[in-house]
Amino acid sequence: MLQGGGEACSQAVQPLHYEKAQQASNVPICLSFTKDLAECKLVSFPIGIYKVLRNVTDQIHVITLANNELKSLTSKFVTTFCQLRELRLEGNFLHRLPNEVSTLQHLKAINLSRNQFRDFPEQLTTLPALETINLEENDIVDVPVEKLAAMPALRSVNLRFNPLSAEVRVIAPPLIKFDMLTSPEGARAPPP
Repeated sequence: MLQGGGEACSQAVQPLHYEKAQQASNVPICLSFTKDLAECKLVSFPIGIYKVLRNVTDQIHVITLANNELKSLTSKFVTTFCQLRELRLEGNFLHRLPNEVSTLQHLKAINLSRNQFRDFPEQLTTLPALETINLEENDIVDVPVEKLAAMPALRSVNLRFNPLSAEVRVIAPPLIKFDMLTSPEGARAPPP
C-alpha cells in the first residue's frame, strides 16, 4: 500500500520497465533498488512491483526500503527476492522478521536500525554469508552472543543505542571475533 509520496515512488518503477526490456534483448543487467523505494511512506511492499519484476527477481541484489512506514516484512517478499546481498530497512516500524529470512543465503548486509525490535532477530544467525548487521536504535536487551560468535562471515554488529543487558556487555567481548558496536550503558540516541 502506498500513502503519500506516490508520485516520486511510482516514478521509481519506470526504470524497471526499461531494464526489463534490456534483459529481453539479452543485454546483461544488474537491477538494484538503492534509493527508489526509500522515503515513500510505504506501509507494505507494493504488489505491482512483484508483477513487474517476476522474471528478474533473481538478479536483484540490493533493495532499499528505508525511512518508510513498514510494520512487517512478508514471507512473500523474502522468498521472492531470495538472491539479495544487501537489504536496507532502516527507519521503519519493524519489530520482527519472518522466519523465511533464513533462506537469504547470499545476504551480506542488513540494516534494521531505527526500528522497533525488542528481540534480536535470531534468524540472522543462520545466514552463512552475513557480514554486517545494523540494529542501532532499537529496544534490544538480550543478544544471542554464542550464535553470533559462530557465524563464519560476520564482521560487524551495530547495537548502539539499545538498552543491552549488563550480561551481554560482559559476556560478549571475550567470545566474539567481530566488531560489536555498543553505546555506554544508559546512553540515548541524539534527537533526529
